[in-house]
Amino acid sequence: MSISFELIKDKVEFFEAADLSTLEKKISEQIELNQSIMLRVHHVQHHVTVDENSRRLYTAVVHFKLNQ
Repeated sequence: MSISFELIKDKVEFFEAADLSTLEKKISEQIELNQSIMLRVHHVQHHVTVDENSRRLYTAVVHFKLNQ
């Protein structure tokens, strides 16, 4: 039986929250975790959606790449 390890080169993660501070906290926690596997933030895209009851939903897509 053989075990092989490969580095993750790219990773895309999606986040959502009811308020901006919660979204920021979720992203920050994940950045710290991904730094331990040598991934850094390459690109962040975020959006705000308002539903019919005027509630906001904050979303973000974070692209991580291998730190070279």
